[in-house]
Amino acid sequence: MNTVIRIHEYGGPEVLTAEDMPVPTPAKGEVLIRQEAMGVNFIDTYYRSGLYKFPSLPAIPGMEGAGVVEAVGPEVTDLSVGARVAYPLALGGYAHYRVIAADRVVPLPDAITSRTAAAIMLRGLSVHMLLRQVHEVRKGENILVYAAAGGVGLLMCQWARHLGARVIGVVSTEEKAELARANGAADVLVGTHDIPARVRALTDGAMVPVVYDSIGRATFEDSLNCLAPRGLMVSYGNASGAVTGVSVGTLASHGSLYLTRPSLGTYIAGRESLTAGAAELFSLLEKGVLVPRIGQEFALRDAAQAHIALELRATTGSTILLP
Repeated sequence: MNTVIRIHEYGGPEVLTAEDMPVPTPAKGEVLIRQEAMGVNFIDTYYRSGLYKFPSLPAIPGMEGAGVVEAVGPEVTDLSVGARVAYPLALGGYAHYRVIAADRVVPLPDAITSRTAAAIMLRGLSVHMLLRQVHEVRKGENILVYAAAGGVGLLMCQWARHLGARVIGVVSTEEKAELARANGAADVLVGTHDIPARVRALTDGAMVPVVYDSIGRATFEDSLNCLAPRGLMVSYGNASGAVTGVSVGTLASHGSLYLTRPSLGTYIAGRESLTAGAAELFSLLEKGVLVPRIGQEFALRDAAQAHIALELRATTGSTILLP
């Protein structure tokens, strides 16, 4: 049998239920993966709550994982049984066995474990998108990163330091501040009070060319106020709720700013984009530039507890599920 986590209605963590179902069979162009680890991300809570909608209910949440190919469907020619693989951004991840389109997975180098891959695929490719594509971070730049001690935030600190940027991180506790500093943040702001004033002091009034804001509604206005003229506001998360009711004129009044709400799915929609991003990510992992931190591990059947911890801001680094 196949242990899965399903939801039958939108709601809080209590709607995540463990069920036993048959092991699925891969269809044309698909592979069956026996998953060894699965990632838990904030986007999973958005789908669970109904902020983002599943195509239909009941549904299996989860967007990333890693494991071993157990079977291949018709017309799959570049993967074989026994191959170690990983994937980002494909619904249905909270399952011991899952099927997935073959062109959405990438081979996993021998040096990278399934636990590490599950902790970094979605987060790592998101950081690649944010630092290398949405805004190409340059040596000497100051950048502002919210949730700098989270799974994405720690990788952003490491990667941006490698690129020569100065990271100003924002975290909620002194403990998280120490963690962000240890992973490459040059300066860390604890709490979200007076952020523009503190950024102004750290940058001698210059402010920053780009803000990476994963918090959403609660910090949106402050984030705009941290930007230099013609700066870029990157809103890529909704931890405090979705940003709504924004007037385009606001961007002009804050200094002819740019605003983007990037989606990883757009940036890795093509097979070539997915494999290129994964290749750069794996290279930095193997060189030790990126060192993912798995702060929490939960059994697959305890996925609800993982969601509770995530939403209480009680996690650091990445959170994974193990079958």
